[in-house]
Formats: sequence, structure tokens, C-alpha cells
Amino acid sequence: MAASRAASSVSVVLFLVLAAFAAGASAATFNIKNNCGYTVWPAGIPVGGGTQLDPGQTWTVDVPAGTSGRFWGRTGCSFNGGSGHCDSADCAGALSCTVSGQPPATLAEFTIGGAQDFYDISLVDGFNQAMDFSCSTGVNLHCSGPGCPDAYLFPNDDTKTHACAGNSNYQVTFCP
Repeated sequence: MAASRAASSVSVVLFLVLAAFAAGASAATFNIKNNCGYTVWPAGIPVGGGTQLDPGQTWTVDVPAGTSGRFWGRTGCSFNGGSGHCDSADCAGALSCTVSGQPPATLAEFTIGGAQDFYDISLVDGFNQAMDFSCSTGVNLHCSGPGCPDAYLFPNDDTKTHACAGNSNYQVTFCP
């Protein structure tokens, strides 16, 4: 009886370890860095919300598998608690965004899938912030101004999406 309980306990523990590993296997970590000489207030939906990044700081956001979303930088922000205003890419006056930023906003867009992820820089909502965007198994996208060749420029421009192996990690850098 004791041997049966011990074997059952080992089976349960092994199952929980394997389930935890499998659950995180297709997630992604985004490291968002401010290389600017001024404060940037990055935001992300549907995960992340928003935060303040002083020069040289990095914000780490874990994104679950099955998520499509975007990150962008806001500038000229002033918040009192969780509400305030940003001069560029403001999201309804919230520090922690639940809606997209108002144009202009340079967007780092992503879809975290299973075996393959997709990512791009989009200027469909305009340009407000120089940005690099890369995944650990893909190419680095660079956008230093309006009309940059690595970014989507039109809503129907579908040639700028890049693929990454699933379970990749991502880097978004402002003022690269």
C-alpha cells in the first residue's frame, strides 16, 4: 500500500512538472529597452499595460502562447497615479493601456503561436519613435524614421511580416 502511494505521488509530481514545462513552452519573453536620452513610456496590449522607462532601463513582459498584440513607445507623459496624458501615442490617458495608442505610434506587432511566431514593425498608425524589433531566431527590424523600409507603411502591405521559431524571445529597443 505504501509503495503504491509513493508511486502515485511520483506520477503526480512528474505529471505536474511536465505540464508546467509544456504550458510555458510556447510562451515568449519581451525585453523592452529605452536607449533614448529621455524617458519613454512603453505600452502593450493585450498584455503588459504600460510603465515608465528612464534612459537605459529595460521592462520585461511575458506573453502567453496564442496572443496577438503590440508594443509602442509614448513620450511626453505625465501621470498622477494611473491616469494622465502623453504627448504622443496616448492611450485614453491611462498609464496601463487597455486600448491602442493614438496616432502617431510606431508599433511592434506580434503573434505568438505554437511552432512559429510572427512579428513586424508597423507605421500604419504613423511614426513617433525610432525602434528596433527582433526575435532570438529571426532578423532584426530597424525603423529610424517615417517611411523606413523594414516597416509596414500601408494597411494592405503584407510583405513585412517575419517568422520566428516558436518559443523565441524578443527585443524591442527605443532609440537603437
